[in-house]
Amino acid sequence: MTRPAHRTPPPHGPTAVLVIAKEPVPGRVKTRLTPPYTPAEAARLAAAALHDTLLAVRAMPARRRTVVLAGRPGDWLPDGFEVRPQCAGGLDERLAAAFAASPGPTLLLGMDTPQVTAEILVPALELTAWQHHDAWFGPAEDGGFWALGLADPDPRLLRGVPMSTAGTGAAQRARLTAAGLRIGDLPVLRDVDTAADAHRVAAQAPTGRFATTLARLTAVRGR
Repeated sequence: MTRPAHRTPPPHGPTAVLVIAKEPVPGRVKTRLTPPYTPAEAARLAAAALHDTLLAVRAMPARRRTVVLAGRPGDWLPDGFEVRPQCAGGLDERLAAAFAASPGPTLLLGMDTPQVTAEILVPALELTAWQHHDAWFGPAEDGGFWALGLADPDPRLLRGVPMSTAGTGAAQRARLTAAGLRIGDLPVLRDVDTAADAHRVAAQAPTGRFATTLARLTAVRGR
């Protein structure tokens, strides 16, 4: 696979932003938060994380904002987003399909980093973002990745990458490098998977819905 030819970004904004997400249903999201939290509490935290992520995306200079969703929209969804269903299959197939349906420069985020801000993503969103880069990569502390941007979305760049392992980020970055892509780096962020993660991430973004929801749950349950 060779590096795609450089393409001039469109004048109305270079990047579409996708957020891949699950409907925050108890027992189906953030299961590693249980225990100490109940499935319903874990779902409330997931909904708050997703809400904060989407507010940050809404503040970004994107040409299109889309939630690629497994499930149905709820009151966690702010105005200003398209909603598209996820395809079937493993996570690599779902990410590949999300990119395949978004022609042109595209940045994909997960729902597990509510501390993300528009400022963190500025390098991948500016009009000049794709002049010297074919991809943007945001590694996660747990060895995965929280953001991936592609100037020319090609699903082959994701299919077959082992997901949800400590080596996922390295494998995905190696796939980009093997394709000859010029990669820009975004900051390392921590995903919310465990209760310890939740408290550390909340401390980084103390005014968001995620942090306030966690504080209420902590106060009520005396943790």
